[in-house]
Amino acid sequence: MAKRVPFVGGNWKMNLARASGAELAASIAAAARRHAGAEVCVFPPFPYLEVIHSALGGAAAVGGQDCSDQKSGAFTGQVAASMLKDVGCGAVLIGHSERRHGLGEHDALLSEKLRRAVEAGLVPVLCVGETLGERESGRAHDTIETQLRGCLTAHSEDSMARLVVAYEPVWAIGTGRTATPDDAADAHRTVRRTLADLYSASFSESVRVIYGGSVNAKNADDLFQREEIDGGLVGGASLKTDEFTAIIAAASARAAR
Repeated sequence: MAKRVPFVGGNWKMNLARASGAELAASIAAAARRHAGAEVCVFPPFPYLEVIHSALGGAAAVGGQDCSDQKSGAFTGQVAASMLKDVGCGAVLIGHSERRHGLGEHDALLSEKLRRAVEAGLVPVLCVGETLGERESGRAHDTIETQLRGCLTAHSEDSMARLVVAYEPVWAIGTGRTATPDDAADAHRTVRRTLADLYSASFSESVRVIYGGSVNAKNADDLFQREEIDGGLVGGASLKTDEFTAIIAAASARAAR
């Protein structure tokens, strides 16, 4: 089994406020210190990035939920990757399904966002995953491969050295439905095969591939026991201290195996 440090991301989406976010971040920081085997990153709404960065106190990283494909300029409402870096971010989500499907973001756009993230020195967390219709019609693995190729073909292996890939089946995000550990592991193998074909076998084995889609305290350990699954991108459960702490603990335990 390749030794990859587990990665646990907490995607807060459009939730919490300044005070409640800071309180939660302090609890997450304590959990990250207790369970130091996993790398933890919190993705709060843009207005609270600096507050959450401060509350985490270096025990966990903070990341942006998105970045612009542009460096700067007349792009009202957008946030540059360099701005995220400037306020303390270490990572950024790119291509979350709520942006792919809700806002129509396509692979060519996401490829440029990847470029800006790397230029700014951020860890890019690239999200891929199929819809329910694609899974039921047997196209899940084709979708994953197509999304990876569309986003990564223009980038060199060296530039993607810090890449994290999040496999998130769209039908499992926020629905309470979760891919079985077998299904998730199978999808992760597709990710690795595609990365090996795009770049190299050694690169494929070094990249962390994490699972997202209704990860919670009850299923995290089963998911993380699979060799192919290097952690999770967590939505609703990341807003609950006990739930997220248990997920961090499960990821940290994986590192010790």
